[in-house]
Amino acid sequence: MYLFRDGDGDVLYVGKAKSLRSRVRSYFQRGDTRFGSAQLAGRIADVEVIVTRTEAEALHLEQNLVKRHRPPFNIRLRDDKSFPYIAVTLDDEYPRVMFTRERHRRGVLYFGPYANAKKIRETLDVLNRVFRFRPCEGPRPGRHSGIPCLDFHIDRCFAPCIGAISQEDYGEVIAGVVGFLSGDTQTIQRQLEARMREAAADERFEEAARYRNRLFSIRHLADRQATERREVGTVDVIGLAIGGDTAAVQVFPLRDGKMIDRYGFHLENVAGEDAVSILEAFLLEYYGSAPSVPPEVLIPPEMAETEALSEVLSTRRGSRVVVRAPLRGEKRRLVELAVENAQVALDADAAIREAARSKRIAALEELREVLNLESLPLRIECFDVSNIQGESIVASMTVFVDGKPRTAHYRTFSIRGLNGQDDVGAMREAVSRRFARLRSGEGDESFSRMPNLVVVDGGKGQLAAALAAIEELGLPRVAVISLAKREEEVFVPGFPVPIVLDRASPGLQLLQRIRDEAHRVALRYHRRKRSARSMETIFEDLPGVGPVRRRAIIRHFGSVERFLEASQEELEGVPGLPQKTARTLYAQLHKAGPS
Repeated sequence: MYLFRDGDGDVLYVGKAKSLRSRVRSYFQRGDTRFGSAQLAGRIADVEVIVTRTEAEALHLEQNLVKRHRPPFNIRLRDDKSFPYIAVTLDDEYPRVMFTRERHRRGVLYFGPYANAKKIRETLDVLNRVFRFRPCEGPRPGRHSGIPCLDFHIDRCFAPCIGAISQEDYGEVIAGVVGFLSGDTQTIQRQLEARMREAAADERFEEAARYRNRLFSIRHLADRQATERREVGTVDVIGLAIGGDTAAVQVFPLRDGKMIDRYGFHLENVAGEDAVSILEAFLLEYYGSAPSVPPEVLIPPEMAETEALSEVLSTRRGSRVVVRAPLRGEKRRLVELAVENAQVALDADAAIREAARSKRIAALEELREVLNLESLPLRIECFDVSNIQGESIVASMTVFVDGKPRTAHYRTFSIRGLNGQDDVGAMREAVSRRFARLRSGEGDESFSRMPNLVVVDGGKGQLAAALAAIEELGLPRVAVISLAKREEEVFVPGFPVPIVLDRASPGLQLLQRIRDEAHRVALRYHRRKRSARSMETIFEDLPGVGPVRRRAIIRHFGSVERFLEASQEELEGVPGLPQKTARTLYAQLHKAGPS
């Protein structure tokens, strides 16, 4: 194993090789076609070597190191964002089963991506009728009134909010949902059929009819989800297509011969890598977070040596996993189908990316022409101010490079020394502090770059403030404009009349995107500061709460709202807070007197 690190000690790349000398030397040779190899070689300051005894150990270690450090030059797995998921919030006391388009939260089990949102909503409706998990939102079940909602009365929820079901029994309900979504459709069908027969035998015919209807629904859902391939069994079929610096992967999960769905993914940083390395990187990351690992994984014929990968996946599953490339029969046809789908997905993604790139180029060209810029505004920085009546004044700086957001270069400013609401003064301070960092040559990656265009949110006052801040520092000339929200007017220095762009023009849409992004970042930072300030103000009048306990409470609840809504039992559960102090706090907050 080898790790490339930069001058700050951050990991740039994690790799493995049987011969480290030849592999590491290759990164510094001319003609290396791997994605970003030229940029990588220029940033390497140190090489760290780790020796493993087997290839399987190297795969395990590589997977863990990539997850921990997220190196920018390793192959990156990008979920297909056009597909929705079903999420099960396992970390909640009473988990939810819900529709989502994200896949990044800890403690949440994801199923998908699925082909379309309508299919997921229909699936969730059937599952809710059968399993009766809670449909309410939020980490806690129920409403503030404590009265169960309509779903409980129409037999669509077990109502954990009023204690109608224990946490253990509700956990079994969620386990049934997870099992069904993982492909085990027979268990719930047998349970429903047994309950239906038992209710009919006891002459509880209405209850038996409800079980019958649920059984029909679950059978229909199971039949609709899959195509029968009984001879295949339980496998995952992997298809791969490579094009340039990206690749597409399709996963067909078959459970008991049924293709339960199709999952699509895209990989980045793959230029110059062979199919074996790409598939290996994908399988390690995918099965590192997948809900289950099947006993067999079918892959395209490009991948020959799979023993080490089989060993890693076997450890993950807890029993033997076979990774192989089928040469004939139905399994070979399934792999070919998956590869064909991967190629279609890759072509579609390339078309979408090319269309987006063309639109970005058109927007940059339009801005250069309309604003009379010397060059294309490849780096655009936008500033916005957020406050409420002069309280908790903050500013944000968002950055777009080549027409795309560069979130790693976003910065926020806490404005100090202003009395009352002064948006113009706050804008001047934010711009001045940003360009002062540029003049001083500090090592911040974002502040050390000179923008081609600076956009400030506001009118002539904000524009004049930004220009004055830059001129005071004696920096080279930089183009500065302001964008007013109401009429989306563009103010340019030296022109008394604003420029009005067509609402559908790519240039204006790009300016709106970066302005809206700056507004979002500033508002989020302002709310966080205001929440922290509110928390401090509340604690000033609370007895028995010093700095240590204050930090413990903030860490435990996370926000003022959750702290104020907490019950006495929840306050008593704060680590490091004595029960007597918790009872006094609860009484003080609710004006009920000490208990």
